[in-house]
Amino acid sequence: MLFVLTCLGFAGALVAGLLGVGGAIVMIPLLLYAPPWFGFPPLEVGTVAAISMVQVFFAALSGAIAYGRRGEVHRRLTVTVGVAAALAALAGGAGSRWMHPLALLCVFAVMATVGAVLMWAAPTERSGSSAAAETSAYRPSLAIVVGIAVGFGAGLVGAGGAFLLVPLLITVVGIPVRVTIGSSLAITLWTATAGVLGKVVTGQVPFATATALVLGAIPGAQVGERLSRQIGIRGLKNLLAVVISLVALGVWVDIFFFFHWR
Repeated sequence: MLFVLTCLGFAGALVAGLLGVGGAIVMIPLLLYAPPWFGFPPLEVGTVAAISMVQVFFAALSGAIAYGRRGEVHRRLTVTVGVAAALAALAGGAGSRWMHPLALLCVFAVMATVGAVLMWAAPTERSGSSAAAETSAYRPSLAIVVGIAVGFGAGLVGAGGAFLLVPLLITVVGIPVRVTIGSSLAITLWTATAGVLGKVVTGQVPFATATALVLGAIPGAQVGERLSRQIGIRGLKNLLAVVISLVALGVWVDIFFFFHWR
């Protein structure tokens, strides 16, 4: 079982390191459905929520370090957006208690759909562009607005929000693709740190299980970052668009079944 969890942690972190998105959206379905495929009993939902948060933290940390070594984590942007998103997520999380589950699903679906449309519509980054020169020109006020909007929505639906944050940073704020991916991983650390502390302090983390995930997550994010070098900007953009579109489609399917089984 622990070996399977290590492989799952590797797979989820590879996606995160490759695209800057994934996190719980990838890990939670894997942890819920994959163990029975290998003949193991399913994990409880509470356990999945706790250990996936730990995996997301270490995957984001490992990936951010890998991109940071290449100068592709914009530290000022990370702090600006990270603080704004974290504070807004607190408000969104508190407000979600008064919303109907269907309304939350619809918010999630709209966020993912907007992210997919933005990625498909985004022009391909010109070759040879200077990441440092382009990121230095971003508008902090615009980045803060993006952080607040994504953070509040993510807090409502209980997701990290990278599936919308990454497209907005690329298309609205004007951050280059690779710098967006690296910075998105660093921004994830803001929310993941608080989440992990909360789970650990309240005794929700089974450490043996979480350690197995972490052992896969740390190298997985590094491999994902290296794979991104082989794909190219156009390929990364298209792959991001496909992944976010699949997320959106999955949520709309959930909404359909919500009505179908009423």
